[in-house]
Amino acid sequence: MIRDITIGQYYQTDSVIHKLDPRVKLAGTVIFLISLFIGKSVPLYLFAAMFLAAMIKISKVPFRFIVKGLKAVLFILIFSAVFNLFLTPGTPVVTLWRLTITWEGIVTALYMIFRLLMLIIGSSLLTLTTTPNNLTDGLEKSLGFLKIFRVPVHEVAMMMSIALRFIPILIEETDKIMKAQTARGADFDHGNIIQRAKAMVPLLVPLFISAFRRANDLAMAMEARCYRGGSGRTKMKPLKYKKRDIMAYAILFVYLAAMICISRI
Repeated sequence: MIRDITIGQYYQTDSVIHKLDPRVKLAGTVIFLISLFIGKSVPLYLFAAMFLAAMIKISKVPFRFIVKGLKAVLFILIFSAVFNLFLTPGTPVVTLWRLTITWEGIVTALYMIFRLLMLIIGSSLLTLTTTPNNLTDGLEKSLGFLKIFRVPVHEVAMMMSIALRFIPILIEETDKIMKAQTARGADFDHGNIIQRAKAMVPLLVPLFISAFRRANDLAMAMEARCYRGGSGRTKMKPLKYKKRDIMAYAILFVYLAAMICISRI
């Protein structure tokens, strides 16, 4: 399951989505996430699913590669569905002991699962088609207006980029530690919740030590190279909008307008 996490990973391929300006992809992700909360109806979510499927097709990222990342959040999906299933008041359908499943609860749970799936897949598509460096530059440019309020935009973007870059590294490190502990007799798959929690201690301690060591090495390397962020720095590849970026913005606004119209039907 550790290797099934795709958030933070970059999938190298040649596609129109990969070539877009990172600011366009950031704006597209935000617009897509907002559109999922405009309303709750089957036509609305079907249109959002069709739009997302088209973006995945254009990105040339294998759908299986994206879907396998859902295994890591399967528990959250199930928990959210069960929570809405039993705690939503309405017309009773089935009664289990003191818990009642209502028709409204079933509908709300289905909508919640679908919405979470779209949120995760849409967010994953951003990191899968954007390198950490481009994502940092896009965040810094997009949040540049916050400098008026003396917000350290460059530092914030750099921290987010480093955090995303560390995710695949920590996943690989966790996999190595799990295999080493399994070879020494550790069991991570059997037992009750308490036993599994205790079995995670030999995994978490070396993982945290390794993470702090990597962070310290990175900080020392940046200081040794006299790294200074913020104003005065230039970009080796400055971001510039191209014709395809303007067209992408137009498609996004058309999509948002269509979602608003569908939500009012």
